[in-house]
Amino acid sequence: MTGLTDRTAADLAALVASGEASAVEVAQAHLDRIEAVDGAVHAFLHVDTEGALAAARAVDERRAAGDELGPLAGVPLAMKDVVVTQGLPTTSGSKILEGWRPPYDATITTRIKQAGIVMLGKTNMDEFAMGSSTENSAYGPTHNPWDLSRIPGGSSGGSSAAVAAFEAPLSIGTDTGGSIRQPAAVTGIVGHKPTYGAVSRYGLIAFSSSLDQAGPFARTVLDTALLHEVIAGHDPCDSTSIRQPVRPVVAAAREGARGDLTGVRIGVVKELGGEGYQPGVLASFEAAVETLRGLGATVVEVSCPHFEYALAAYDLIAPSECSSNRARFDAVRYGLRVGDDGERSLEDVMSLTREAGFGPEVKRRIMIGTYALSSGYYDAYYGQAQKVRTLIARDFGAAFEKADVLVSPTSPFVAFGIGERVADPMAMYVNDLCTLPASLAGTPAISVPCGLSEGLPVGLQVMAPAQADERCYRVGAALEAAVEPVLARIPELVTR
Repeated sequence: MTGLTDRTAADLAALVASGEASAVEVAQAHLDRIEAVDGAVHAFLHVDTEGALAAARAVDERRAAGDELGPLAGVPLAMKDVVVTQGLPTTSGSKILEGWRPPYDATITTRIKQAGIVMLGKTNMDEFAMGSSTENSAYGPTHNPWDLSRIPGGSSGGSSAAVAAFEAPLSIGTDTGGSIRQPAAVTGIVGHKPTYGAVSRYGLIAFSSSLDQAGPFARTVLDTALLHEVIAGHDPCDSTSIRQPVRPVVAAAREGARGDLTGVRIGVVKELGGEGYQPGVLASFEAAVETLRGLGATVVEVSCPHFEYALAAYDLIAPSECSSNRARFDAVRYGLRVGDDGERSLEDVMSLTREAGFGPEVKRRIMIGTYALSSGYYDAYYGQAQKVRTLIARDFGAAFEKADVLVSPTSPFVAFGIGERVADPMAMYVNDLCTLPASLAGTPAISVPCGLSEGLPVGLQVMAPAQADERCYRVGAALEAAVEPVLARIPELVTR
């Protein structure tokens, strides 16, 4: 059977459920695709061929036995390497965890396996999720399938590139300041950051614990919603997990696809646009807003004046929590251990291990965070940043009194060249200008392709109030149904 890597996740699940294709055939087609193109894309750090085929055979056996299959059973998935997977390498893109094979599964991993989803392997990422380009991986950069000389976004660039390159129809990313939405935007796919606490963080290797949130990538809004419903839900292993039913995001995506947004109020955030944004990005965004208006939505402008401080607040909160979370890498319990010759002290071994194991971006953020948390500076830096975070949340609250959802470009720029911004951290950090406010407030947000600029994808971001993720999916699906599919125009290198 041919053409399986072209199909949506929903279509593949239907083929498997009906017996028109076996889960093994579907898995093998995607493994063959990985073999064919991943040498150029470098989306994967580890491909679990044996495990994927075994999982697929188990789905086929359940179907043959007459068992009821889940809505995504037999569908392949790529997993970001920050998510713990029992028995498989889990590095978080860092040399300090090279070769580590966890003794347990993250809650997300468990739910994916229980759903019959076939995990193909682990994807590349910025080290410990610190970056916006996947150039900070200790194992080399991932390349954007649209143009191999460009970045695929970050930190979940391997997961976004795998989906855009048709190596997997689904993937998991994590989003701390935009690391699902920004990669989705620059690779022309869909990526959703759920409400903070909607998806368990148990088994995620933490970057910034008050910001980290796992979420789904796919090539359609419906596929993204289907995966969302699999991984979401309360988890007693995660103290920040929300004790609420999973939001009806699949129903919302199906409703949105009908193309009627009558009665929906859409707020365009004044502060997320204008000077400094690429003209082509703004043009695609403005055209998408007009499309939403044409579907019956009421469009208003809203002001969120404290959004302009989101980058400064994030660049204190995230490094501070990063500094605390990196303390567990002590060369004693697991991972890399350097300089243990029997004569050096534990402190020396720890220092040598961290020097060898952490990359430059991780070291930069540890130093910033340690300083911000130090005696005499905590209130002036970390404490003040948390106050700004509260003001940003209040801006959202006021804006949602005027609008049901807020929209903006997902990123001010299309994908830039690999190596272009490595020497200028601030130029790199501004990639997340539009995505940071929702991360700081813990609200849900989705990126949906809305056009091209300079032949490269542009994303529109839809933000909703906390625990109203379904609004993102409804508006995103309506836009998706009304515009030309971006991936239909992906260059020949990664076409089917």
